[in-house]
Amino acid sequence: MDSEWRRYLIVRPEKGGFVELFRYAFLGRDFDRFVDDDDHSSSSSVDCNWSWRWVILVSILVRKFISFFAIPIYWTGFFLDFFLNLLSLNGASFFALLNNFIHGRVVIPDRGSQSFVSTIGHLDARLDLQTTNGNGAFQPHMGNRALMDLCIMSSKIAYENPKLIKNVVNHHWNMHFVDFYHCWNDFEKQMSTQVFILCDKLKDANLVLVSFRGTEPFDAHDWSTDFDYSWYQIPNVGKIHIGFLEALGLGNRNQPTTFYSNLQRKANYGSLFLGTDSDEDQPFVPEKTPAEKTAYDIVRSKLRSLLKEHKDAKFIVTGHSLGGALAILFPTVLVVHEEMEIMERLLGVYTFGQPRIGNRQLGRFMEPHLDRPVPKYFRVVYCNDIVPRLPYDDKTFLYKHFGQCLYYNSHYIEKNVKEEPNRNFFGMRFILSQHLNAVWELVRGLTMGYVEGAEYKEGWFRILVRIIGLALPGFSAHCPTDYVNSIRLGKESSIHMSSI
Repeated sequence: MDSEWRRYLIVRPEKGGFVELFRYAFLGRDFDRFVDDDDHSSSSSVDCNWSWRWVILVSILVRKFISFFAIPIYWTGFFLDFFLNLLSLNGASFFALLNNFIHGRVVIPDRGSQSFVSTIGHLDARLDLQTTNGNGAFQPHMGNRALMDLCIMSSKIAYENPKLIKNVVNHHWNMHFVDFYHCWNDFEKQMSTQVFILCDKLKDANLVLVSFRGTEPFDAHDWSTDFDYSWYQIPNVGKIHIGFLEALGLGNRNQPTTFYSNLQRKANYGSLFLGTDSDEDQPFVPEKTPAEKTAYDIVRSKLRSLLKEHKDAKFIVTGHSLGGALAILFPTVLVVHEEMEIMERLLGVYTFGQPRIGNRQLGRFMEPHLDRPVPKYFRVVYCNDIVPRLPYDDKTFLYKHFGQCLYYNSHYIEKNVKEEPNRNFFGMRFILSQHLNAVWELVRGLTMGYVEGAEYKEGWFRILVRIIGLALPGFSAHCPTDYVNSIRLGKESSIHMSSI
């Protein structure tokens, strides 16, 4: 294997306890225990550089903490989902539930059914699109508020089960639901990545939309990924977050050579328009079984088929949180694989609360494909959301955002900025303003229904999260509610976003 493809750094919190962590943090010892890299060329730098050790130390401590509580976090989410659905299906109040119980009419939630709503769905129950162009017709143009609304709502409902998503797309939005996919993550050894695809019409579609599911609120591994600093470097492309590569199905950190095997492959499947129905007869990774199909394999293959079927259609990719990271990583890998015929049909990428996926070199590599002839990649950030500030952006690890950033403050005023304020979140001078802003968001949440209308009224569960946000403002701000409000209530962008 080419030595240029052997550059990586993997942080492994599971390799030692707190004694070894103390020796690493303060004495610079036991580096090899916690960090794997290609040839330890960076070992001496990490051993002697306090900033390296500090960032890795924080990452390891946070991930150890999350891992320790992984099972309680899972069961908390499991029972909370059940309780919220039990309540909503029985009159949406404790008294109605009690009355149904007394009279033997309690409706038991059925997970996976069309009526079972996720925790995210209970935080924000809105399902319908908001048409903003006056005539009710959908027009797929970048910068069109109707398209932005479709993207944030698609990102939000991606957290739901397939039956609910299909019902919303087909009957609430009057669009065509293509399919929902559970995709294989070889590092986790399970189907832990989810994505769904829709078209704006069944026949002669103008738009194909791909929506990746984001960070699950009670999935410890998802949150641990956001605090991971491991990367893999693609020659002439840049460093990419390993956890996101794994979620897309492009490798396994326990076998770093798998990243080379998946990423160095190029487009050798024939033209998109040469008559092959799809690449199912020439799979991207032939050794995988059908049960182990990855998100990249599935979405790429289905896009080929849909773009051939709908001659005039373009496609857009979207996602919230982790889903946003996968949304921008997917076209990045298409470019790496020289899938330029597919990329020519890219309308754009909208992400919401997206973490950083790579370094500055990666941004420079993708700019020609996302900024010309007009911007195609917009990264929406709401106020103090912590996730867009992860992984850490400093002179050591060099994780950097790229693309156009549409930043909304707590008054939903939009600004086009190069980087969101307080880019690493933990600056001491921002602490007071973060908590004061959380107080304002709580007051705003209690009054939104009266000021903006019934659509914006926040339920008791969302208000409870607002209260928790008084202590953890960055996590409360990550909820899709404020992203939906930002798109629907925010002022028009000051930048020029032409149609394509």
